[in-house]
Amino acid sequence: MPQGRGAWRPVHRPRKTTCSALGHHPRVTSPTTAAFIRRTRELREAAELHELAPAATRSAESRGREREEPADVYRTVFERDRDRIVHSKAFRRLKHKTQVFLDPAGDHVITRLTHTLQVHQIARSLAAALSLNEALAEAIALGHDVGHTPFGHTGEEALSPYFPTTGGWHHAAQSVRIFEVLEDLNLAWEVRDGIRAHSWRIEPPPVTQEALCVRYADRIAYLTHDVLDAMRAGVLAEEDLPASVAACLGPPGSAWIGEMIAAVLDESLRVGEVRMDAATLDVMHELRDFMFARVYLSPAQRTRSAEAIDLLRRLMDWHLDRPDQLPDSYRDSRADRVTQVADYVAGMTDRFAQRTHERLFGVPGITGEGAW
Repeated sequence: MPQGRGAWRPVHRPRKTTCSALGHHPRVTSPTTAAFIRRTRELREAAELHELAPAATRSAESRGREREEPADVYRTVFERDRDRIVHSKAFRRLKHKTQVFLDPAGDHVITRLTHTLQVHQIARSLAAALSLNEALAEAIALGHDVGHTPFGHTGEEALSPYFPTTGGWHHAAQSVRIFEVLEDLNLAWEVRDGIRAHSWRIEPPPVTQEALCVRYADRIAYLTHDVLDAMRAGVLAEEDLPASVAACLGPPGSAWIGEMIAAVLDESLRVGEVRMDAATLDVMHELRDFMFARVYLSPAQRTRSAEAIDLLRRLMDWHLDRPDQLPDSYRDSRADRVTQVADYVAGMTDRFAQRTHERLFGVPGITGEGAW
């Protein structure tokens, strides 16, 4: 390399072995500068006490965890849970799990992960506007779907016959099981309760208003993005939608999200609990019924779903006959054999399930691409 005037020359200086050099940062004990204010957990909890609505869940009043832990210096109990969920393996696997489309070829098709992020955004918007605990709503939203099997809701139909005495298999219960057993994060009671009952058909309903925000956010998100995905796939056209939907919510997309959020906010402020007004809720139910008839349970979709169900049941049966093939890294040895196998199969991503099926049976198990 030329060493003339202006040329770059390496400068060798002895390196100091300090905490920063080793990747550690010693706690600063000097007074806070004028540019920043140290916002500790105690300050955040005090702010919640005075700034949140009477119906909000305050971090300092949480029912706590199964196992006591030292309090964090900066984060509240719900902020800590939100962060734990984001860093979990189950959360990372959502990027390769189906929402509606099986093995989608398009880059813009919703996956289970992008759905979760949209639920998170809507739930936080609702909680913020109602002066509820945003961190609690975030934690529930981010963790609500980690229990889903590969290939979306078809997994519940596939696995339920293996659990005849417990009312079937449900992804919400599996989400709680993941965080309590398979990846024991020792989450706060309120977070686990919100995840348990985020689905509208689960009784009893969740205890906190923040969890009710997630219930509405989940339905707002999936109805909006599933319609858009179906339109991209050519399965639906905008003019196919019920006239009442267009009259109430406007064109599909962000307008729907804004209208449904506003409907929840206005009614909640009026009645004193998280709720959507009856007229808009009726339209939402009509839209959901329409989506089941035209998309979720359409003949083309049922064909693909049947393939996914058969694949999952073959994986279940094969591993039930060979429990020694279950990996120790994802196995609760205290559970019965069916539960252990269901834990493993439900935890698979779409592509891992396909590869495993092909390795065991010689064929991928689901033919073609797309959902239709």
